[in-house]
Amino acid sequence: MAQEQKRLMRYPLIDALRGSAIAMMIVFHFCFDLTLFKYADFDFYHSPFWLHFRTLIVSIFTFVMGMSLYLANKNGINWRKYLKRVSILLAAALLVTVSTYFTSGDRFIYFGILHFIFVASLFAIPFLRLYWGNLIIGLILITLANLYENPLFHNIYLQWIGFMAYKPATDDYAPLLPWFGIVLIGIFFARWAITEKHVNFIQNWQARSTIAKTLVFAGIHSLLIYLLHQPLFFGLLNLYQMLNQ
Repeated sequence: MAQEQKRLMRYPLIDALRGSAIAMMIVFHFCFDLTLFKYADFDFYHSPFWLHFRTLIVSIFTFVMGMSLYLANKNGINWRKYLKRVSILLAAALLVTVSTYFTSGDRFIYFGILHFIFVASLFAIPFLRLYWGNLIIGLILITLANLYENPLFHNIYLQWIGFMAYKPATDDYAPLLPWFGIVLIGIFFARWAITEKHVNFIQNWQARSTIAKTLVFAGIHSLLIYLLHQPLFFGLLNLYQMLNQ
C-alpha cells in the first residue's frame, strides 16, 4: 500500500518531459564528445543549431523543475525530503566540479545545470506562494537577462548570476538569469493547471508506448543518468581510440 501511494505521488507526464530533455542532452553530449575526440567537426560555440538545441534542453529542464517544485510542495513543504534533495544536488554539483577540474582543465564546470538547480531550489521557496506574480516576474527576468549586460558580472565570483556579454570558458554554464525566470513560469503553469482544473490531464496521463515508458524511466533517474553518461561516453571513445591505433 505504501509503495502504491508513493507511485501515485509521481506524475508520469512530468517524468516523460524531463526524460525527453535527458534524451536530447545525451545526443548533445555525444556529438560534443565526437568533436572533442576529432571524429566530427560540430561547432557548438557558434552554430545556431547547436546553440538553440542547448537552449531548448535547458528550457525544458528548468520549466519542468518549476512544475515539479510546485506539485511536490503544493500542500506544504516536507522539509526533511526537501533538504535531502538539495543535499544530493549539492553533492552531485560538487562532484561535477571536481571531476571536470581534472578532466577539462581551464574549462571545468563551476556553475552548470546541476549548480543552477541547487541554487534555484533554494531561491524558489518563497515564490511557491505566488500565482500570476510568478509569470510576471519570470517574464521580466528573462527579458532583463536578454537586454542587460554589465562588465561587472564578468568577475569570476559574479558570473553565476548572469548579465555577461559572453559565455565564460567552461564546458557547461547555466547562470541564474535567465533560467530562474523559466523556473518561475513552470511554477506558475503548475498552479494554473490546478486552479483551472487542467491538472487531471497531468495526473491521469500514462506512458503506454515503449518510447514513452523509456522517457518516464529516464526522467525518474535523470540525476543518475546525468552523472554517468559522460564517463561512459569518454570510456567508450577512449577504448575505441585505443583499439584503432
